[in-house]
Amino acid sequence: MAGPDNEGMRVRFAPSPTGALHIGGARTALYNWLLARKEGGTLVLRIEDTDRERSTPENVEQILDALRWLELDIDEGPISQVERAPRHREQIDLLLAGGHAYEDEGAVRLRVPDQGETVVEDVIRGQVSFPHDAIDDFVIARSDGSALYNLAVAVDDHDMGISHVIRGADHLSNTPRQAMILKAMGAPPPVYAHLPLLHGLDHKKLSKRHGAASVSELREAGYLPEAVRNYIALLGWGLDASTTFMTTEQLTEGFSLERVSKSPAVFDEQKLRWMNGRYMRELAPTELAQRLEALLGREGLEDAAAVAQEKMQTLADFWPLAGFLVERQPTDEGSWKKVMGEGTAGRLEAAREALAGLEPFEEEGIEQALRGLVERLGVKPKEVFQPIRVAIAGSTISPGIFESVAALGREETLARVDDALARLASPG
Repeated sequence: MAGPDNEGMRVRFAPSPTGALHIGGARTALYNWLLARKEGGTLVLRIEDTDRERSTPENVEQILDALRWLELDIDEGPISQVERAPRHREQIDLLLAGGHAYEDEGAVRLRVPDQGETVVEDVIRGQVSFPHDAIDDFVIARSDGSALYNLAVAVDDHDMGISHVIRGADHLSNTPRQAMILKAMGAPPPVYAHLPLLHGLDHKKLSKRHGAASVSELREAGYLPEAVRNYIALLGWGLDASTTFMTTEQLTEGFSLERVSKSPAVFDEQKLRWMNGRYMRELAPTELAQRLEALLGREGLEDAAAVAQEKMQTLADFWPLAGFLVERQPTDEGSWKKVMGEGTAGRLEAAREALAGLEPFEEEGIEQALRGLVERLGVKPKEVFQPIRVAIAGSTISPGIFESVAALGREETLARVDDALARLASPG
């Protein structure tokens, strides 16, 4: 996107505050942000809140909170579109006075030429033509004088000096109308770029049935903002055919609208989980613990986080996997029945004895002691390790058994094993 068109680049993200910020909106915000940062431009946040019944302050705050979490800083705004109503009314009057619009049963319509076409130069899609004979004179103001969407958007883009409009392909049908309004105003159109729609794996429009559909849901599910930024940047764009993991700096340096695809992009939450897991494993244990503590509202998780780090794909995986290291968990009865069968008590008692006198009580020594016990008993490792796991974790799911025992500590490990032995001794 280098060139004269980018001198003083001004882009805008213009969400409607009628609900949470969805993944498609987050990608639009990210692409605008990446271009503004790459070109030294300005990102304007405009809240398109003309739907007064569904637009609420709470929804505006949700959008702002989602952008903050994604670490997409805004240069100007938020600007309320509804507060610009006097300016919209002024422009409607000018269009009427200039003969570009007329009143029709109280409403105001823009005159569309009978012949010819409006041609939109789209960076992603090339030239897109809209024949005028397929577009009726369209309403730009209601009978109460309030502006309709296309008029408000065109006026706001012009007044705010927006040089590039980057938005979803679902807005493409609005573009010729906005371009005609701008032409009637005597204003040049911005550079347009319409992003591919997002689909689920079934190639249908992305919705809740495909998993998390909003930024707040991704946050609550324990994804990291840097992983989400990386993943959604790849929904319709790529640096090349093979690069997947990129820092935000690399995304900013490499991003260009020319490499954005026209075809719908597929949101695959399993791939996001995989990418997020890679980001999780690269965090320092102290940083991982801080993020877990912020999500869970708990403190003192660093030791448990370090043990669980290799097996987690999201922050939300931590508690089911390693919550037992923080506090005792209810025993999963299915795991108990599967593991605590005949002969278990003797093996568990032998494991207790091997651990009780171990000095120092550290991972390496714990592994040597328990593997030595397996060899002496002549059993499979799982016949010793799984009963210990169920005794200390309450289920067959945990991080590595040796790390878990070390992190739990001698006193608590032995106490939980004793409780399991007591239950085995009196199964009734």
